[in-house]
Amino acid sequence: MSNPTPRFLQIKQYLLDAIQTGEFAVHHKIPPEEQLARDFGVSRMTANKAIRDLVQEGYLVRQAGLGTFVTDRKSESPLAEVNNIAEEVRLRGHQYSSRVLLCEEVSADDEIALRLGVRVGSRVFHSIIVHRENAIPIQLENRYVNPRWVPNYLSSDFSHQTPNEVLVAACPITDLEHVVEAVLPDPESAQWLDIASHQPCLSMIRRTWSGDHLISYARLLHPGDRYKLRSSLRH
Repeated sequence: MSNPTPRFLQIKQYLLDAIQTGEFAVHHKIPPEEQLARDFGVSRMTANKAIRDLVQEGYLVRQAGLGTFVTDRKSESPLAEVNNIAEEVRLRGHQYSSRVLLCEEVSADDEIALRLGVRVGSRVFHSIIVHRENAIPIQLENRYVNPRWVPNYLSSDFSHQTPNEVLVAACPITDLEHVVEAVLPDPESAQWLDIASHQPCLSMIRRTWSGDHLISYARLLHPGDRYKLRSSLRH
């Protein structure tokens, strides 16, 4: 009995299976259209459609004159900027979602007071949110906000807005500080990110200012195999 699945989908699934099993690793050059067309007994146009779909979905990248290669599909954020993570995910053509774990007012301890530039014991806003791409956790955001500058923070609907959107709307960000290191997650963070406790993560400490006002201090934790940070410098 013949396979009722359209031929271009058969080719697409063959390539996808090879990528997901590691047979075609990151940067591996896939077979050319001509070879795929011969192997599956189809036209080159049909093979091209399968490849084109995977390029659009971010699994493959074409390099003129060289061929088509498997991409590194880790989520990516710029290191020297503060972008809306939801918008980053959507720009990649993927689905963004989040899970709000905590949203409360707390008393600043020594560390929070130092990082946020307030007195010890001051009341500050605190949120913990898991950001997801295609339902897979890519960032655990543990954020503290000075209520003097963003008084409506806790009343925001974080199922429809990210903390970044709320902060930018209240106080346009003019300056930022990033400190990045490799860490192992604590058991609770590992559970929230749906990873093993021995899995390496990227930890970013981010502080943001609006003019002279220190607005926010956040600890952002990313699974190392799902996320990367990018920086560029032009002279």
